[in-house]
Amino acid sequence: MSTRAAATSPAAAQGSTHGRKPLRLRPRAAVLLFAMFMVGMLAIAPSRAYLDQRAVLHQLEQQAAQLEQQNRDLEQRVADLNDPRTLERLARECLGMVMPGEIGFVTIPKGQAPVPPDCG
Repeated sequence: MSTRAAATSPAAAQGSTHGRKPLRLRPRAAVLLFAMFMVGMLAIAPSRAYLDQRAVLHQLEQQAAQLEQQNRDLEQRVADLNDPRTLERLARECLGMVMPGEIGFVTIPKGQAPVPPDCG
């Protein structure tokens, strides 16, 4: 009887399941699991598009900031070029112009051509 008693004990009867019932998937749970899987799969494409567009937006914002800075620099340059003192300086340095009654001189290095000023 000892062998039969050991075979019918609760621990021996459960064997490899370690006291747990096998997991059963009910039809309702399977449908719900499938629906959740499909929603997850359908959410991948819009999420990827959103992230791509966010990266493009960030790049365009950086480009807009650079262009705004260039615009401010060019507006400052226009304001400088409208100043009579700046115009006179550029006319004298870059074009070699002189006021009426003045005498203009150009220094030429010995054995070399004259170097024009940088008027960019």
